[in-house]
Amino acid sequence: MDYVLIAGSKLQISAAHAVPWGMNYDYLVIGHGLAGAILTCFLEKSGKTVLVIDAPKASSASRVAAGLINPVAGKRFAKSWQVDAFLPAAAAFYQEMEDRYQTNLFFRKPILKLFSSPEEQNNWMGKSTDAAWDGYIETTHLQLPPSDSVHQELGGLLIQQGGYVALRTFLDARQQDLQSRGLFRAESFDFTRLELLSESVRYADVQARRIIFCEGAQGAQNPFFSWLPFSLNKGEILDINVPDFEASYIYNKAVYVVPLGQYHYRVGATYNWRNLEEQLTPEAREELSTKAQDILKKPFTVEKQYVGIRPAVRDRKPLVGQHPDHPQVGIFNGMGSKGVLMAPLLAQQFISALEQKTPLWPEVNIARYLSLYLASTPNT
Repeated sequence: MDYVLIAGSKLQISAAHAVPWGMNYDYLVIGHGLAGAILTCFLEKSGKTVLVIDAPKASSASRVAAGLINPVAGKRFAKSWQVDAFLPAAAAFYQEMEDRYQTNLFFRKPILKLFSSPEEQNNWMGKSTDAAWDGYIETTHLQLPPSDSVHQELGGLLIQQGGYVALRTFLDARQQDLQSRGLFRAESFDFTRLELLSESVRYADVQARRIIFCEGAQGAQNPFFSWLPFSLNKGEILDINVPDFEASYIYNKAVYVVPLGQYHYRVGATYNWRNLEEQLTPEAREELSTKAQDILKKPFTVEKQYVGIRPAVRDRKPLVGQHPDHPQVGIFNGMGSKGVLMAPLLAQQFISALEQKTPLWPEVNIARYLSLYLASTPNT
């Protein structure tokens, strides 16, 4: 038996003639947040057998996130990266999941991006003539009539093709589906039980052609991929109740306010790169409440506060690909706050790359960080 030393741990590498044993799958997927759940959907759709190992957490980033889809990114009115490709793939996928699980998952709602100042109005007007916005910006309002419910006097953009996905509902439905077929193990993954064979992997009683890690924030500690430049950040959100107000839009001004129905709204989110303790903070509650008051005129009560750690990346692009030395080991992670939009198309591209050797987009391929891996690997 030979070994390879990765991040201080000995991981077994067996001989090429090792006899398969136990339960055999095409893919062993570690983690069942948004990335893992979507990847397994497309793996099964492509005819691959899958086993998922995950220790579900109520506070995982995927379960905490509002699931927002917004074609406009940030304060500078930038079009979301590759949105023309991502959006139709995402819409088709969530509609398919609604049909499969017979439940409402994808809620299409226009987004009213409220201007916070005349300068912001001017910034947008300088970009508004770009034909790239066709199909995304329905109307520009330089002024909106006074409202009893919303601070909207400075106007804003009415953004089409927005909405949100009920992530907890989707993840629960998908997990129950896998469990009913014996394809989900609710347990923590133990790296000491993983063996790398010449062209496959073995884990306890399971052998698979490939293992794909979809661990979210835990990916930063993965011994195979700890060299990747994760930039984890903590996010907190609020669920609030606003009596006698049912909004027709998702509102956005410094924070989003997403209508969930029956006077319930979700407000978010904070971004904290310094404190990564998975604990609720009064500072975040105050920040979100104050920014929500900048949008809503009506009084509201906070019903619940959530916290999660986002698996963001230094260049704000996902981490997709195969390990440089162990191609049977892959990663599908780093979606950050845009995972709901990006993951469906990227999952399909990743499977195509694994099975048909088609190239990944260089912006998401972990090969872009090969120099970091080489620098982290001791000379042998």
